[in-house]
Amino acid sequence: MIIARSIPPAPLNKGGADRRGDLTIFNTYLLMIDAAYIHIPFCRRRCFYCDFPISVLGNRTEIETSPAIAEYVEVLLQEIAITPALGKPLKTIFFGGGTPSLLPVRFLELILEKLAEKFSLVTNAEISMEMDPATFTLQQLRGYQRAGVNRVSLGAQAFQDNILSLCGRLHRVADIFQAIAYLQDSNIKNFSLDLISGLPQQTLSDWEFSLNTVIKLQPPHLSCYDLVLESVTPFGKQYQPGEKPLPDDETTARMYRLAQEMLTQSGYGHYEISNYAQKGYQCQHNQVYWENRLYYGFGMGAASYTQNQRFTRPRTRQDYYPWVEEFKRNGGRLGCPETTPGDYLLETLMLGLRLQKGLDLSQISQQFGSEVTGKIRAVVASFEGQKWVSIDNGDRLYLTDPEGFLFSNTILSSLFEKLS
Repeated sequence: MIIARSIPPAPLNKGGADRRGDLTIFNTYLLMIDAAYIHIPFCRRRCFYCDFPISVLGNRTEIETSPAIAEYVEVLLQEIAITPALGKPLKTIFFGGGTPSLLPVRFLELILEKLAEKFSLVTNAEISMEMDPATFTLQQLRGYQRAGVNRVSLGAQAFQDNILSLCGRLHRVADIFQAIAYLQDSNIKNFSLDLISGLPQQTLSDWEFSLNTVIKLQPPHLSCYDLVLESVTPFGKQYQPGEKPLPDDETTARMYRLAQEMLTQSGYGHYEISNYAQKGYQCQHNQVYWENRLYYGFGMGAASYTQNQRFTRPRTRQDYYPWVEEFKRNGGRLGCPETTPGDYLLETLMLGLRLQKGLDLSQISQQFGSEVTGKIRAVVASFEGQKWVSIDNGDRLYLTDPEGFLFSNTILSSLFEKLS
């Protein structure tokens, strides 16, 4: 399954993928950059499943006076200042991490002021912030809100204290309810909850309980991610996929189907492989990634897609700071290879098939030719009998829900093999 956390995609680095296509598609998008991702790397400690680029502060660090945070923000502001402004005013800004809710309000204000000064913002831009329960106060939340944050993504993960503890999470279930109460007190209506399935010792009953709890809470948006074992993490070193205490593959598939059934029956649209939303509450920022549009990225480990170049910044502060100095000496030029038409095609398939609406094959044909769409149709035809894919009106290709989404890895592997 491809059911991973929604983060900016890294470069494919397919090497040699030089298929001819309509390069004007990149020129068209060049003047349409209206989204920015900001990475705030600080965490109290690293969760046992996490391989994201973070900096651990420990439990005793006072964030308001932390020199590490102050230094990081100073360098981050320098990167923003020297980045060429390309395209329209920003419509979406996303603060990810890490734990962005460890960022003092005054620093958030400085970052948003710099972004507005450099790129300008549209009225009512979607400004999202990832927050963890037990890492912010009501006063702090209201400070973020005054600065401009109008959407919150809350990392609940599970509604069982023993599972949260086993994952290395610092919060407990009571903290989730307290965080939601803060959101309600602040009248922040646009918020999302994150859940993770396939966790150690997690049963199907545990997952059903978490889903029922979420349905009662009625967040406008919900993200359901399947645990991914990364080799460098404690979980990756301790566990093997499908072996106890992890749920087996059949159980995790049942978890996915159960979430789809319960949430869609409760009024949530399953608009992306891992994401559900009530009407009008789809995450505008993440749709930039899934539609393979351009975006700025700032901060340690952040990915960006600008000027037809995908680039991921160094993953440690020790490497990120000198990189910013070099970026300044280069006059804001990344100096990395441009995305080829072949890579753009594969990225469009990989990202677009995550969406319920799928892909417009007629548009792909216009960009890359009928030979390419003929190959795509030939590959997916083998999966139509299994009811994993569908093509509406001969043009719109999408994966079926939930079975096509469950087997998206298999489908994409076949497409990549044929088109690479």
